[in-house]
Amino acid sequence: MSINAYDAASAYGSGFSGIPASKVKGPADTGTANSAEGGFGALVSGMVTDTADKLQAAEQASIRQVAGKGDLIDVVTAIGAAETALDSVVAVRDRVVGAYSEIMRMQI
Repeated sequence: MSINAYDAASAYGSGFSGIPASKVKGPADTGTANSAEGGFGALVSGMVTDTADKLQAAEQASIRQVAGKGDLIDVVTAIGAAETALDSVVAVRDRVVGAYSEIMRMQI
């Protein structure tokens, strides 16, 4: 599987789409790597939580539509949002695995 620069940048940008501006920190106020409020782990955790919420919303929209209480456009929109979120998480995971593999190949 090949990931081009545009896909990686899109996945990175969509990861920040759900984060309020007050939570984004600049280089001067990043704190420690193990801080509970920020860091890569918090970003990934937020992305996974957001993706799970979108997948659950898509399931609920599908259930409502099958029961005759929802519109098909709502189902399509919810599934599209869930698919985009899942693609972003998978792209980040692929980049992390690739970076880990590259680090493991480095000579000490």
